[in-house]
Amino acid sequence: MREQASYLRIADDLRRRIAGQKWASGEQLPSRAALAREFGVSGAIIRRAQEALITDGVLEGRAGSGTYVAEQRKRCRMVRFQATGQAGAGYRGPDLGVLGEGETWEGRSDVMTPAPAEIAARLGVDEGAYCVRTAYEHLVDDKPVYLTTSWEPYDVTKGSLVVLPDGGPLAGAGVVRRMAELGISVTRTQERSEPGTTNAEEANLLGVQRGTPCTRIERTFYSDDGRAVETADIIVPSVLCEIVYELPVSRS
Repeated sequence: MREQASYLRIADDLRRRIAGQKWASGEQLPSRAALAREFGVSGAIIRRAQEALITDGVLEGRAGSGTYVAEQRKRCRMVRFQATGQAGAGYRGPDLGVLGEGETWEGRSDVMTPAPAEIAARLGVDEGAYCVRTAYEHLVDDKPVYLTTSWEPYDVTKGSLVVLPDGGPLAGAGVVRRMAELGISVTRTQERSEPGTTNAEEANLLGVQRGTPCTRIERTFYSDDGRAVETADIIVPSVLCEIVYELPVSRS
């Protein structure tokens, strides 16, 4: 109990110093040994105090370098359109939204991944049916802002040049454009959103605290014959990004 009280007291002290600008955003803290001498405790207690502040997003650890004050990141705006992919002639991305200047993305595809039960139900395929699973990180100024995991039935794209959403001649062109290459007309998309929080893996990828509030969007694209050709889970942490929809107004 005494050790627990010590590391919490030290964490509170470090938090107050950071709030008071003793160390600026991005600045490295003194070494663990130096802080241990200052507070008259062991290095293990300092480590626990720093870990608590890392979990809270106040500090960030850098392997082989030390502990730093976490940099405050600018909140982005994701603009989503009714006609996905028609946000502008220069836009290329995985059919999600436009973040603006400095926007990039990285993707990694795994071919012939068995579909879990929930994904299979959304795609209308048998559980365990092969899919192409692609994990995206969406970045602004090289820092992740939101995440997407996309699933496409392997039977739809196998043997084609567009089997990999993140590779080939249409890498990053989006579901609508890639499916058109196969003669498939995507005519409808359905989205379902709900509030949630980031789990440990998501928080680690995004550089936020575990349990950070987020919007979870479940999106599915359908062809003109009603077949689901792609479904995706989109995780948008509210501290990093707001979601804005731009929809046309009918004049009739």
